[in-house]
Formats: sequence, C-alpha cells, structure tokens
Amino acid sequence: MLRAVRPPALRVKLYNTYRQCVRGYASVTDLAAYPKPGTQLHGFTLKRAEHVPELELTAIHLQHDKTGADYLHVARDDKNNVFSIGFKTNPPDATGVPHILEHTTLCGSEKYPVRDPFFKMLPRSLSNFMNAFTSADHTSYPFATTNAQDFKNLMSVYLDATLHPLLNQNDFTQEGWRIGPENPLAVASGDGQDTDARKLVFKGVVYNEMKGQMSDASYLYYIRFQDHIFPAINNSGGDPQKMTDLTYEQLRKFHADHYHPSNAKLFTYGDMPLSEHLQEIGQRLDRFEKVRPDNDIKSPIDLSAGPSYISVKGPFDPLVPENMQYKTSTSWMTGDTTNILESFSMRVISSLLMDGYGSPLYRALIETGLGPDFSPNTGYDNSAKKGIFSVGLNGVKADDVPKVKQAIHDTLSEVKQKGFDSSKVDGILHQLELGLKHKTAAFGMGVMQRLTPSWFNGVDPFDALAWTKTVDAFKAEYARGGYLEGLLEKYLLNDNTLTFTMEPSSTYAQELAEEEALRLASKISQATEQFSSAEEAQEHLQKREMELLEEQEKGRSQNLDCLPTVHVKDIPRVKEKTIVRDSSVDTVKMQWREAPTNGLTYFRAITPFKDVPDTLRELIPLFCDSVMRIGTKDKSMEQLEDLIKLKTGGLSFGYHASTSPHVISRCEEGLSFSGYALDRNIAAMYELLQTLLVETDFSSMHAQKMVRELLQSSSSGAINSIAESGHSYARRYAEAGLTPQGRLSEQTGGLTQVKLITSLASDPELDLETNSGSQTMSKLITNLKLIQSLIIASLRTARVALTCGAEASHANESHLARFLSSTTSTISTSASDLLNSASFPPPKAYPRTSKSFFPLPYQVYYSALSLPTVPYTDHSGAPLAILAQLLTHKHLHHEIREKGGAYGGGAYSRALNGVFGFYSYRDPNPLNTIKIMSDAGRWAAEREWTERDLEEAKLSVFQSLDAPESVSQEGMVRFLSGVDEVMEQSRREQLLDVTREQVRSVAEKHLIAGILDGNLAVLGEKKDWVKEGDGWRIEDVGMAKAVHAGEDE
Repeated sequence: MLRAVRPPALRVKLYNTYRQCVRGYASVTDLAAYPKPGTQLHGFTLKRAEHVPELELTAIHLQHDKTGADYLHVARDDKNNVFSIGFKTNPPDATGVPHILEHTTLCGSEKYPVRDPFFKMLPRSLSNFMNAFTSADHTSYPFATTNAQDFKNLMSVYLDATLHPLLNQNDFTQEGWRIGPENPLAVASGDGQDTDARKLVFKGVVYNEMKGQMSDASYLYYIRFQDHIFPAINNSGGDPQKMTDLTYEQLRKFHADHYHPSNAKLFTYGDMPLSEHLQEIGQRLDRFEKVRPDNDIKSPIDLSAGPSYISVKGPFDPLVPENMQYKTSTSWMTGDTTNILESFSMRVISSLLMDGYGSPLYRALIETGLGPDFSPNTGYDNSAKKGIFSVGLNGVKADDVPKVKQAIHDTLSEVKQKGFDSSKVDGILHQLELGLKHKTAAFGMGVMQRLTPSWFNGVDPFDALAWTKTVDAFKAEYARGGYLEGLLEKYLLNDNTLTFTMEPSSTYAQELAEEEALRLASKISQATEQFSSAEEAQEHLQKREMELLEEQEKGRSQNLDCLPTVHVKDIPRVKEKTIVRDSSVDTVKMQWREAPTNGLTYFRAITPFKDVPDTLRELIPLFCDSVMRIGTKDKSMEQLEDLIKLKTGGLSFGYHASTSPHVISRCEEGLSFSGYALDRNIAAMYELLQTLLVETDFSSMHAQKMVRELLQSSSSGAINSIAESGHSYARRYAEAGLTPQGRLSEQTGGLTQVKLITSLASDPELDLETNSGSQTMSKLITNLKLIQSLIIASLRTARVALTCGAEASHANESHLARFLSSTTSTISTSASDLLNSASFPPPKAYPRTSKSFFPLPYQVYYSALSLPTVPYTDHSGAPLAILAQLLTHKHLHHEIREKGGAYGGGAYSRALNGVFGFYSYRDPNPLNTIKIMSDAGRWAAEREWTERDLEEAKLSVFQSLDAPESVSQEGMVRFLSGVDEVMEQSRREQLLDVTREQVRSVAEKHLIAGILDGNLAVLGEKKDWVKEGDGWRIEDVGMAKAVHAGEDE
C-alpha cells in the first residue's frame, strides 16, 4: 500500500496525537521488571529504558549486537499488541521500486515458499490489522493482534518475507508491470479472434494502482509539488510513465541493498513479554553480518535565494466550474525536525492559522472567495529532516492566482502584529489534555505510525514520546510572551518561498493516453527486436501471459501446510458481555454504559424521522455542515469554535440510518449528534449542542454566503473523493434500488449526493454577487430551516447513549434533562405537522436489476454488483458472511487481482443491511470482472469446500467481530442498530457452526437464483462496450452542468 506520498492532513488536530487513558501502573510498565542498560538479551543489548507516566508506557531501546538493527519496544498494559519491521528505502528514481518491492516481498519467502503467503495468512489469523506501507523514504510492515500465538505466527511470516523473499520474476511481472493481452482469459478460452482481447497493454497490480492514484488530482498536485520542493526524494509510489523502465534485476538489487537488518528498525508494543520477542527476532537476525546502513537523510531544496515560481499542467475537474480550475500554494522551509519543541510549536502555529472556520487564513483565503478549499499540501509537514510549511488553495480562478500569495503574506503580517489569541492557544492545550485521557483501541498502531517517519530521519523516539516534557517546555516558552510570533517571523515572514501552481489542461487526459500508447509501442518494438517478426513477438508475450495465468492457477490449490495458523477453537464461543442499563428522561429513552473513562463523558443522540421527503433528506449533510459553520445571532462561528475547543473534545452532527435486524423493509432514519467532554464540562457541552441546534441563524445574508461557501468546498473535492473510494460509490448506487437503507445511504452519501452538491455549487442562481434575491437560495434556506425545526421537534422521541464513570451519572442525567427540556420548548409544532405544511416532489426511484454506468475521467474502473438477501436475525445470514470470505480469499482475489490486474476485488455480506455484493477497485478490465462476479455463485455452489476452507473463512469473519473496542464505542451496536446481546450471541454461534451444506445452499439461493435481482454499477471512462442498446443506463453526476456553469460566467 502506498503511504506517505499521499497528502498530509490539512489541519492537524494535535489532540489526535496520542489518544489514550491514564490508569494505574501495570507490571508490564514497571521499569524494575526489566534489565538494566548494558544488559545483553538474546543477541541484543539494552541501551536505555524510560517510563512515560502520562502515556502509561515504558519505552525500551535495544540494538542487535551482530547487525546493529535498532529495536524499540513499548510496554503497555494493552492486549492489542503491535509489530513492525521497517527499512530505509530512499527511492533512486520514479520507477516505484520501493513500492513494487513492498508488494513482491509478500509473494513468497524461503520458509514459506507458497504463492502470496501474505494474502493467504489473512484468513489464517485473528489480527485486527495487517498491511505494508511504502512511505516517501522508508517501507514498513506492521500488524496488530490480541492473540499471542497469532503474534508469533505473523511475526515469523513478516520477518521471513522481508529478509528472505523469493522475489520470483513472475511475481515481479504480476505486481510490477508487464506487457500482455488485454483479456487473457478470453484468449485462453479459445476466443482467439477477439482483437480487443488480444490487444497488448501494460499490466501489473502496482501499475494499475498508480494509474488510479494519478487520476486523483489532489494526489497529482501533491506529488508534483514534492517533485519540485524535494527532488532528492523521488516518487516512491511510482510514476506510471517511469515504472515501465524498472527491470527485474534492479528490483532484486534494491532489496539486497536496503532490506538488511543493519538498515532496519523494529518496533513492538503491548503486554506480551519482551523476552519472547527478542528470542524469536534475535534468531532471525543472527544469520546476517553487519553492513553499512543507509543513513542518507534527504533534505528539500534551499529557498534562501529568494522566491521561486513553478507552474505545471494538470487535469481538468469536470465537477468544478471551468473558470475555477487552478491549484496554487506558497511554501517555506522551517527548522530541523529533531528540535521537538520547535516542531511541536510549528504545528501549534499551523493549527492556529488554519484550523477552523474562524482561523485567520481560512477567513482571508476561503471566506473572501479566492478558493473553496485548502490545497492538498497545506499545513506543516515534519515527516522529513527539515520542516515544510505550506498554504494554498484549490479551485482558484486564473486572475486570482497571484492574489493568493499576497493574501497569505498580508494575513501572516497581520497575525504577527496583533499576536495570537491566548484563548485559542488555551483551546489547543485543552485538546491535548483530552487527548491524554481519551481511550482508543488502536493506540499502539498510532504510536508506531507517529514515531516511524521521524525515527528514520534522525529524531530520537524517546524525545518524541516525552509528551509532557514537550508540552511543559512549550508552556514555559509561551508564558514569556512573543514566542509563537517570533517563530512566525523567523520562518514565514519572508519571501524565501516556492509558489507552486497547477494549471488546468483540457487535453491532459488525452496526452496521458497518447504518451502511454507511444511508450507501449516503443516497448513492444524493443521486444520485437528479439524475434524474427512482430507476430512471433506477439506470440511470445501471449505465451508468457498464459504461463503466468497457469502459475496463478496452480497457486489456488497449493499445499499451505507450511504456513502457521490459529484455529476456530481459539475463538471464545461466548463473548464477554458489555453491561449497559436503560432508563428514560420523560419521553427520551436512555442507554447507560458506566465504565472507567478517565473523567470523560461520551454523549450520542439520535432524533428519528418519519416520512421525510427526498428533498429534505438529501440536504441533511449540508445542514450538518451548516450548523458547524454559520453561527448564531449572538455568537460568530469563530467564538463557538473557541468554546468547543475549550470545553469539549469535539461535537459532530451526521445522518443516521439503520435497518431493522428483523425486517429489511423497515429502516430507521434520523439525525445523529455527539460529543465528549471532561465531566466538569458536561453542562457546557450540552449548552453548546443546544446553541448549535436551536440558535444557528439561517435567516441572515451571512448564512447564505456560508452555505454557498460550503457547497463550493464540497464540490471542489468531489471528483477526487470518488477516485479514492470509487468502489464504495459504486456499491452504494448498486444497493440503492435493493433496500430502503441502500436508498437512504445513496441519497445522503453516494453519487446522488455528489450530483446534488455539484449542481448547487455551480448554479448561477446561488451566486450572491449577481443574484442577491435568488429564489433558489431562498428555497434552499427555507428547507434547511425546516430540517432544523424537524430535528428539534423530533427530540421528544430521541434516543440517547451516555458512556461515563458511575460517579458522573447523576450529573449527566440532570444536565441532560435540562438540555432536552429547554431545547424542545423552543418549538410547539409536531414533526408530522411540519412536514405536512410543505409540498415536495415525489420520491426518487432507483433502478433494480439494472446495469448503470457513470462516465468519469479515470484511467481505471470501479465496479460493484449487489444482491438482496436476508435480515440480520435470519439463519442464512451466517453462511452468507462465511461465503463472502470464501469467495474473496479462494476465488475473487485470484481472478480479479492476480489475473485481472486490479488493485483490489472481493465479496462482502452486510448483515445489518440485508445485501450481498462484489466489488473491484482500480480495475483495468471491468468486463472480465463483471463476468467473474456474475459467475461467482455457480463457482461457489460447485466447489467442494473443505473444513480448512471453512476454518479460514470463520477466522476472517471474527477478525473484525472480535477486534478491540474503544470504551466510547462499547454498547454502540445495540444503541445504533437495535441488535442486542442475545441476537449477537445467537449469530456468533451460527457463524462458528456454519457447514459446507449451508454455504452451498445460500450460494444457490442468493447468488445463482438471486443474480436476477442484482444491480450493477460501474464508474470510469466510457468506451465502446458501454451501449444503451446492451442494457446499460448511462448516468451523469453533474459534469455537464459544472462545465456549462463555467462557460456562462
């Protein structure tokens, strides 16, 4: 998986750094339980150890004696243990060799010489996380599990995969790149006359992954920016235009040069014994001798000579008006990131300048209309040796590009002159306090991901873990006055900058296609030179593809006895109960989860709706954004944001829909709102919730401006959001015509929602500069106000879930009662009367048993085929869940990913939604995939499933079912879906007891017979095979209207 070459978060939430709880000392963290520094253990020398009380952990640094491998163990009373091995992998060029090697190492090793042991271990494990990441200058292989035997199994596989991979040439061609017939399966089936099937194309899993990645304009902007500001670090993910230059020999050499213990950093975390880890790891590393590690820490360019301007071409965004297509940013170099205090302080400055609607740069750049959203590189990036601070915008007009840099400079100068508001700094520090108390189930993985990038760039991980020390040092410097303003002047109030702009090109996609065609022709010509004729070369490439297919097919029936595994018997038949109690406040039902929360209260409420018209439902996401943007008559949103940061850990609003566990046709919908706060601030939290719900002022001209701004911001990133998760969008649309939940989900979070937002954003009637009295805006505001009234009226029938310590229950109940009483008293009309007071168009109809195609400017495709099934409590639900895992791991992965070249593909069963489906992701061959999906039921019904097959499928299901849970999530399944512990336990037993006969039965009933009720959706470039005469429905997501709006202006 490509990792750090993706854009960083735009506005870093400092309180997310280390979310956890502080409890009493556990023996695993007691320094006295560990040897003294200098002690030798299983081939390692313990260098130092330190207890970090605020994080309730003990960090232990060791070094392997023979190879010098660095090893950090973080001991903590946490059953979710983590392992990672990483290597410094500075990319020598843009061929993507680190990325392709990351994939290829996992295709077989000396101890585990089977095809793709990584993927074959997925269903032989109870891990809750397994992956590998290619970052800009290092590659990491992490996993997390709560099972001790599973930990040993996976550690063995990971160590052998990275240190002793087979690196077969066929694995390189499968994962990296090759030239072969577009549809070899059609050729193999004897359809040799099909010229499209025989057409030679570039293939490869990573090649197609990166073609899909390059379809994301945000990613493209970020990576081109990195190319210029950090040319010493090539694109580790790989540029498709360069990837086809990589040779098999270069791949093997890169592994030999970089994947050595002397160049490695190992990390373990959790409550399992360190000595056992050392014994296993030490034996593996002792086979190596010490070599010189890659200590080359790259640096970005020097900007001290003054301003630099670079402009590159990029794709046209069809969902954004034609005259708002530029992306531009200005960047500065800051200090050495090994200075932990200064780096922390620069992150504080970044948050103060850009986090929130009231932040200075948001107001100066976005509120003024220079652009609808920050650029992908915006923020402070401390992942490398030198910090980089960037500010920019998407969706900028050509004439406004130079204005962006000037506005940034003017804003920074003004902030320096006025100084930072101390209350806003207090808000950030309060978030840090909450972050140290907030429990998460993935704390260990978060620590690993937080430490690893800086560790590879010279930052001492002990310094990075010294959280309280860093915060105390910051407070001391800040108390002296002028500290943050001094850093602002030191690094940002100068013109030693890089201004990077991406200009839109309407021919960009065409030029990419032409470049690939020329490159392909050149590579084919090179291959032809080795043969007597072009026909002989074609036959050779086709034969090689058939050999790869044959090898892939053999891998399906390979003996896997060499691979370790856990067993279904390791899964408890009865899951530990989560104790909750019920009560009520007037007509409001309450669920209580009383547990140790470190003095925090977690609140969640659902206000159910009935018979909501589509027009209002589709606007609920916009309403949720609006209440966090507009403000009230008495308080601006900036003031409210400051209060939220000072008094809570955050408030959120969102749409809720949940299918009945008993009947698929019955679905609850409503508004969900939540928040958490220190127990001492729960009254303030409820007051803020009431203010946002009741007092948000939709009637002002300011509200109209803010709504327009929100629409433009959402629209500007829509095309990239689809590119990142296209299979999810395809799946939502495919499910929309099958179940009520599917329909509601599509309207509020699918392509329907995208089309609505982009059409509103590009509607000239909503341009307040030219249409101040717009009827369209007036109607939109009226509907948002109606939703507001509907929510308040529905509070009388709301459900509330509270998680807190027992000592805080009484205060919570009394404050909640006052909140409900004062909020509902603001409106006397019932919800039904509110809805009856207005007229709306009839409900939308979504297709069923149809094929829908969405033309989008991507180089690869995303598809989904969905089928209706049964409710959660139906006995067929368990075998359907097992069937989804069987199909994914035993069939679809091989056919869609290995043979077809897609980055991903599989099956899913959504028990609470009553649907079963298939999907593919970044897929170069959708027609072949559609056939595989359609035939999957028959394949499953005719397969002779073994007990081992069933065992692996059950393990796969329980990975997520028994994954560790944060205290704030305990009891939420019951609250959100109505699935109680009796239902959960019954389903658990059914899953454990699924038989081969049951799997075959549900395959015949729901996949073979049920295929007639299925819905298919495909997203991508429209080609000749998409014809309405062949049953395809061609759908538009609003591209034409956006372009037309740009032409009108």
